[in-house]
Amino acid sequence: MASARSRHSVGRVAHSSRHDSRVKSVLSTAVAVVMMSACSASGPTNAPAMDAASTAPATGTAWPSVSTAAGVITIGAEDLPSVTPASDPLVADAPARIAALAIGVGETIEALGAGPRVVARDEASSGQFIDAAPVVTKGHALSAERVLATQSDLAIVDASTSPPEAIDQLRAAGVRVVEVPQAWSVSDMPARIRAVGAAVGASPSAITGLIARLDSASPPVSGPRPKVAFLYLRGSSAIYLLGGRGSGADDLIERAGGVDVGAGAGLAAFTPLTAEALAAADPEILLVMSEGLSSVGGIEGLREIPGVAQTSAGREGSVVVVDDTVLLSFGPRTPALIERLAAAFRHVAG
Repeated sequence: MASARSRHSVGRVAHSSRHDSRVKSVLSTAVAVVMMSACSASGPTNAPAMDAASTAPATGTAWPSVSTAAGVITIGAEDLPSVTPASDPLVADAPARIAALAIGVGETIEALGAGPRVVARDEASSGQFIDAAPVVTKGHALSAERVLATQSDLAIVDASTSPPEAIDQLRAAGVRVVEVPQAWSVSDMPARIRAVGAAVGASPSAITGLIARLDSASPPVSGPRPKVAFLYLRGSSAIYLLGGRGSGADDLIERAGGVDVGAGAGLAAFTPLTAEALAAADPEILLVMSEGLSSVGGIEGLREIPGVAQTSAGREGSVVVVDDTVLLSFGPRTPALIERLAAAFRHVAG
């Protein structure tokens, strides 16, 4: 069975965002990944073209950048505000050299004021200071030798960090290893922030301050709630999944004023996609990640996936594309992302 952590056609490793650990778990227990060519015939030759059009919002409306295709909105990492580190000093005995190995935990470390102390990182961790640290993982797998070469005194891991032998090697060498919980919803984030804060020696006020920022992660919702389908796509590996309850995207969609059709249908977090299921759900908006969209050949490739052209989203060309590194990061910029999604949903559905 193909792993969701494989390289796709644009050459970037597919695991660049945190959601892939959940996908890998789902795939490992599935009987098979349903390939779209097996679901039905190739996409209809009369699928609607997504013609270029001007889609500028009214003056003063804050919303993400728009591609040249009608109804397609792209939210990049650059569209979100940068992380502001806490000004409070770390505790006196805080670790001096940190290996950030939990998937995508870097921005949380940076927001807590410990970014300059990160000397090693996983591929999904980033930040103003953290980007200068060497990457010591490939997929979930860390290189103990590369971590030890950085003389780290703390390694932050999570349930997806592997292999266990490498983690044991770090412990045997005297590195303190702390496992922090993963986050698959905004509600999961406080526990993760507290665990990371305690590990890096952040001040109590920095920890509570970062958690307090989550209050803005549920903007007021008014008007109709569009039906949204989150599609996880890795075209070069023939992996096409529909997000359901627990995917992480379901929480973001609901908070941004949409209705996650996969969760509403009672689907598991990531369910093999079929043309029939997608057409029956009939989403008004498709939510995809930028790397996944590239892996299927962009917007034109997306509309050729069986079932897409039979949805309202496919007919109208209504697609929201989000950078892989921020969509399911559940980090300090998640509240801003939800605001952007809410604006995008209103614009595309409106």
